[in-house]
Amino acid sequence: MSELAEEDRQILEYLRESVSRGESYFRSKNIADQIGLSAKQVGARLPKLWRVTLSPSGSP
Repeated sequence: MSELAEEDRQILEYLRESVSRGESYFRSKNIADQIGLSAKQVGARLPKLWRVTLSPSGSP
């Protein structure tokens, strides 16, 4: 498995922190605003992050 980009790690960190606070609904725009990316950049990365985090070979 390839190393995650810094932006990917930021997205995952944001999502994990949000879930720990009880949030369950996420929009790319809101994530992007918090970590300094565009909504398009976040949206393009989410499918890859979904596959990586569900991979049986281990999570990042």
